[in-house]
Amino acid sequence: MAGLSVRPSAATTSNQAFASRLLLLLTALPLTLAIFAFFLQWRGGLNNDPTTRWSPDKFEFPGMGSIGSSSPPRSHSSSSDCSELLGRSSISFPYFRDWKFNFNTDLKPKICITTSTSAGLEQILPWIFYHKVVGVTTFFLFVEGKAASPNVSAILESIPGVKVIYRTRELEEQQAKSRIWNETWLSSFFYKPCNYELFVKQSLNMEMAIVMAREAGVDWIIHLDTDELLHPAGAQEYSLRQLLLDVPGNVDMVIFPNYESSVERDDIKEPFSEVSMFKKNYDHLPKDTYFGMYKEATRGNPNYFLTYGNGKSAARVQDHLRPNGAHRWHNYMKTPNEIKLEEAAVLHYTYPKFSDLTSRRDRCGCKPTKEDVKRCFMLEFDRAVR
Repeated sequence: MAGLSVRPSAATTSNQAFASRLLLLLTALPLTLAIFAFFLQWRGGLNNDPTTRWSPDKFEFPGMGSIGSSSPPRSHSSSSDCSELLGRSSISFPYFRDWKFNFNTDLKPKICITTSTSAGLEQILPWIFYHKVVGVTTFFLFVEGKAASPNVSAILESIPGVKVIYRTRELEEQQAKSRIWNETWLSSFFYKPCNYELFVKQSLNMEMAIVMAREAGVDWIIHLDTDELLHPAGAQEYSLRQLLLDVPGNVDMVIFPNYESSVERDDIKEPFSEVSMFKKNYDHLPKDTYFGMYKEATRGNPNYFLTYGNGKSAARVQDHLRPNGAHRWHNYMKTPNEIKLEEAAVLHYTYPKFSDLTSRRDRCGCKPTKEDVKRCFMLEFDRAVR
């Protein structure tokens, strides 16, 4: 019939409207989510991947934003940016950000590490970070050389729990009046170069660190080099604090036998993350195996492929404590009661890079001759690798 039109039913109209709204929703939802995700990622809300947050191109160390309240934030393009401080090396350890480690002051025991170092940030920062993770709260860094340079030391001083002590004339004059300076066991190392001089400095610094540890309320003190990591094997949750908490109260000193790194490549850049094989200390070897192969294996070196054989020690901070060389502590009033741990050790990253050999030799000013090597270096292992 002319002029007759058919109106859609109410149900059809409703279905079409629903389909339109559904299509609009399906179109808008992904777009909205994408915009929302982009906004959150731009603000940092979704970027929780440690690999991304701590990538090598984000050199954001503690204190890099501002050194002191009056200093302006540092620009990555400035002459003092962190890539320059690190010698433009590729650093992969996740210690760039968010390592406040707000340990409660009532946690026991309180542990400190003291060291004498001239290393750069690329070695010191992962060393500090690792030991903070396993439970160390306080660090006494006696610095010289690169470690004492203004840019490096400013960053070290900005890290909570780190105390930087510079080798000034005033410090040397103060240490020359100390008790062990006049003791015969130390005086035999005086006026000799390189490792002998370092041994004297380490001992004097350890003596000063004991006083600082008492003032800081520290329970245990450990002397460690920045190429060594404590390995608290046998403790719950890989915790150095738990390891020392379980030590009986009558024990004064805990010995960590040393394991020596076994380097498999000649292109090591970051020893702490790239070196994974170690030679065990003979204290942790089956005695029949060790002594059965002793003559064949040692070839005159009693330390059995080790740089040194007596490990490192942690001492309970108490009255009359004194250093007894870089590896041990002693007491003026008694013979310390010590135990040797069956699983825990100190990992010694010995010469993982060829530059470690040349830099130490050059720093000492020693000629590459047998006579000078013997004059400069105390340990047979150090002499052999020269």
